[in-house]
Amino acid sequence: MAYQQLKGTGVALVTPFQKNGSVDYTALETLVNNVIKGGVDFLVALGTTGETPTLSTSEKQAILSAIVKYANSKVPVVCGIGGNNTEEVVGLLKTMDLHGVYAILSVSPYYNKPSQEGIYQHFKAVAAATNKPIILYNVPGRTGGNILPATVLRLAADCANIVAIKEASGNIVQCMELLQSKPEDFIVLSGDDNLVLAQMALGMEGIISVAANCFTKEFTDMMNLAIVGKFDKARKSFYKLLPGIDLLFVEGNPAGVKSVLAHQGVCGNYLRLPVVPVSDATGKKIGAFLKTM
Repeated sequence: MAYQQLKGTGVALVTPFQKNGSVDYTALETLVNNVIKGGVDFLVALGTTGETPTLSTSEKQAILSAIVKYANSKVPVVCGIGGNNTEEVVGLLKTMDLHGVYAILSVSPYYNKPSQEGIYQHFKAVAAATNKPIILYNVPGRTGGNILPATVLRLAADCANIVAIKEASGNIVQCMELLQSKPEDFIVLSGDDNLVLAQMALGMEGIISVAANCFTKEFTDMMNLAIVGKFDKARKSFYKLLPGIDLLFVEGNPAGVKSVLAHQGVCGNYLRLPVVPVSDATGKKIGAFLKTM
């Protein structure tokens, strides 16, 4: 079956910064090496977790090129290219250096709140602008709009290179409707670390994860158990991780995961405004959780 490389555990990489706000490429290389060693199946560069809205165009290109270099063809690299200006997204797909990029993750247009027809036409234009496989990204909590299953199915039928979706609506009923009706070779990935085990039981085939940045081996081991249907064992691992997963999001993403990575010595606890580090209270809870692992 095509696009098997987009199944399993993908990790939405953070962008490490130095204290002065510049990109910390040494820490980024360490992170990439760590997650590959920990067993992830693919990397996602320039996603929301990477604080992409605060990166300049030149920084985005440099970060992407660095991740491709550090991955060194060991695992596929997916690049986030999306937005609420269709013409601009199409332009980026045509002008960015996507050498070494396996697929594109493209978020549903945010803020404009387009209709389902508008969402369809947006992604149809995006698909026509590239030959690379496209993963749709549905995250209504951030975009203010929801890609309904009927729209996903229409895009999957009409655009040969729209091959998957990262589904982060948090709506289990919607997930079931999509999984029940999707084409056999269309991949549905979870976008919710805290729901993934239930979603895998329903028929999802992987995740694009935040937690895999910092709980890499534990998370990928749990996912690999779920993939082969060993849910009894996967459930034990999942419930052990769940308090830590919840801590990653209690004060927003990527503030939580950067706090964990700082505790682990992978990168500094530096973010770009308007995102700020977690509170001291949450930081202490994170430190306490890490002692249980």
